[in-house]
Amino acid sequence: MTGMNRRTFLKAMTGGCLTLAGTSLLSIGGSFAAQHGNKRPNFVFVFADDWGWGDLGCYGHPHIKTPNLDKLAGDGILFTQFYVNGSVCSPSRAAIMTGHFPARHGIHGHLAGPQQCKKRAMPNWLDPKVHTVTRLLKDAGYTTGHFGKWHLSGGTRYGSHHDAPEPGSYGIDDYRVYRGNGPTWNVPDFKPRSTELIVDESIRFIEENKNKPFYVNVWLKDTHAVLDPTEEQMKPYAGFGPRDDVDKRHKGAMQIYYAVAADADRHLGRLFKRIDELGLTGNTIVVFSSDNGPEDIHVKNASHSGVGSPGPFRGRKRSLYEGGIRMPFIVRRPGHTPTGRIDSTTVISGVDWLPTICSLAGVKIPNDLNPDGQDMSAALLGKPERRTRPLMWEWRFAIKGHPINKSPMLAIRDGKWKLLMNPDRSRIELYDIPDDPMELNNLAAQHPEVVKELSGQLLKWQATLPKGPVDKTAGSNTYPWPKEQ
Repeated sequence: MTGMNRRTFLKAMTGGCLTLAGTSLLSIGGSFAAQHGNKRPNFVFVFADDWGWGDLGCYGHPHIKTPNLDKLAGDGILFTQFYVNGSVCSPSRAAIMTGHFPARHGIHGHLAGPQQCKKRAMPNWLDPKVHTVTRLLKDAGYTTGHFGKWHLSGGTRYGSHHDAPEPGSYGIDDYRVYRGNGPTWNVPDFKPRSTELIVDESIRFIEENKNKPFYVNVWLKDTHAVLDPTEEQMKPYAGFGPRDDVDKRHKGAMQIYYAVAADADRHLGRLFKRIDELGLTGNTIVVFSSDNGPEDIHVKNASHSGVGSPGPFRGRKRSLYEGGIRMPFIVRRPGHTPTGRIDSTTVISGVDWLPTICSLAGVKIPNDLNPDGQDMSAALLGKPERRTRPLMWEWRFAIKGHPINKSPMLAIRDGKWKLLMNPDRSRIELYDIPDDPMELNNLAAQHPEVVKELSGQLLKWQATLPKGPVDKTAGSNTYPWPKEQ
């Protein structure tokens, strides 16, 4: 889809499952079975950090060069309606691991130090006793790995989480982590080399386990602030200086951000190439996504990450509008997935990851897990799937003084409708997402029956969540809900 402008892409979004420009659909026939029999598939899940929906060439970015991710999309399926289950990192990651809405585990925001977590009525880390996708696969005979950002605990950055469970407590055999407890990278130039180093470890893991089924999380640090690319990495984007709405402290922001994204793509290309060289391509499901929308440039520590693109959508990180929770999602499995497919009809989410992966791996889900997600394996294999379970979000913390990004506290997506609201009904917004993906036309007044139904579901769900006091003085957070802007 290189060269496709935003208007053309939005038109494609409304047209169902289309073919990416310059590619053709693959005749899948029986080639996979002939080559691999009934071998269980491997899984490689690449999860970027603060990488917006519009930050890839294949999603319409006019300047960032992402040839390897574009090729991944051309060789597989690009989804336009994938949602993470939090507008910041820790909730999104908890949902991927557990198949649950993160609020069920009290994870409403990022996991930080004990004092801040206590003020926000949050645990210090994800409970290691909960079922996780890695433990379920490990128990079924998979070798599991995790390399890169963890953030399912506060990590040593906060100075008092040395007793946090390591990833091994969640069913992970081999790991090296950033923002967590366990083996890490002690190199002075980690920031500009983070994707390189994470990919190196992931390749090592795949090489060592190529003859048995494996699952690996490749969870990047890029493009989370603070960014510090090398001069060499920035050279291809020398012509991009600050834009009009970027003040002096963000000088050169686009050059820096574009350089980091492009460098991450380059190293992901090494990962994809090595999978191919090892002869694992046809039996390996490779997925790329991001944990939440791009950083808000008005946030003090956003630095150069604030020029990331949410695509055409409203909102960014820390927002329940589409730009904060609607993310890129690319799936490749040659011989099983069609090539060059854009699926713009399937509504798929992070909570679907666990039930979907277990289905594809032939792993039974325990009766007491009760996932909030559903098995979307048909969609990952190229057949659009109708969502039967609603998606729900709770975001308690709005950043003071940044009204453009501020959404209501609760949200639900059910069918074509998306409702956002505060619990006291001080804000109620209803959008027909397929017709109004930018959330510009509030239809709450025109459809009171839809508002009544969806608000009832949402408030009933919220009443089941763990409760606790939230201190109004907790950092820069405001509570209980953001007011109308």
